[in-house]
Amino acid sequence: MALFVHFHEKLTLVLKALSMSRGRLAAELGVDKSLVGRWASGVVTPSAHNLENLTRVISNHCPGFTMLDWDRDLPGLAGLLGVAAPVNGHGVAGLHDTPDSLPLPVLEMSRLTTERRGHAYEGFWRTTRPSVMMPGRFFHDHGMVRRHENGLLQFKVGGAGLLFDGWLLPAEGQLFAILFDTVGQTPIFVIWNGVPLSKASFLDGIVMAAALNAARTPSAYPIVMERIGDLTGDRAADDATCAELLARDPLAPEGSIADDLKHHLIRDIGPAAAAAGLGEMFLLAPITSTLSRGETIGGRLVG
Repeated sequence: MALFVHFHEKLTLVLKALSMSRGRLAAELGVDKSLVGRWASGVVTPSAHNLENLTRVISNHCPGFTMLDWDRDLPGLAGLLGVAAPVNGHGVAGLHDTPDSLPLPVLEMSRLTTERRGHAYEGFWRTTRPSVMMPGRFFHDHGMVRRHENGLLQFKVGGAGLLFDGWLLPAEGQLFAILFDTVGQTPIFVIWNGVPLSKASFLDGIVMAAALNAARTPSAYPIVMERIGDLTGDRAADDATCAELLARDPLAPEGSIADDLKHHLIRDIGPAAAAAGLGEMFLLAPITSTLSRGETIGGRLVG
């Protein structure tokens, strides 16, 4: 079984050396791309039959490559392929600039989903959320969602000195955001309801974060996010637009939030509210009443 100890790292190194995507490898092997994704993530390893076919495909691009070469360590395999050796025994230098504290299958499955659906969420966005410390007031965070070179969606929003920076991980029809509050110096977690359409225009979800009071009280509250612009494809120009958005005052003017949105963001919850039929037992963002919506390719809004 020594052959498979670091098989996913070896496969990733081979793909990088050959400038071959997982999709192309899957096509040449005649297997589903998700299977190659599971091999590359370390979730599963190839059967003997698939390993033989995989070796054959690799040898077509790297003459002389054999089954025995999978037994090489990473530096030895890198030398055979003529690429830079791994920086350590756990990965390839510069291959994935991602947080390594998350389980690898989470990242790899998010990359696979982002490859298919990430374009639906790329763009410039504005959030609306209630203030925990200023009852009756609301904040707008402005920023950008854009695919990073590592294959994940980078998510950056804030305003007037506030910055929430991290990753947006799509999974099972939802979006899981893991952000870092550079002012409060704490993580923030958000779960959004996703959309099945080609372009998301409005998302709703729930935030869990530490309030910026003296006790740093754990807090959970609804949030919405609306698209305010599309990326141009010019990274420098998009970065400049994002910088301008991040400089805006996040405090929403009084009276600027529509009543129906206020009702969505400020909920009656708990046993009394649920018993009276005026609210819910828990703070939820059910898909049956989600505000998330998107557009078809023709641009028509769909709830």
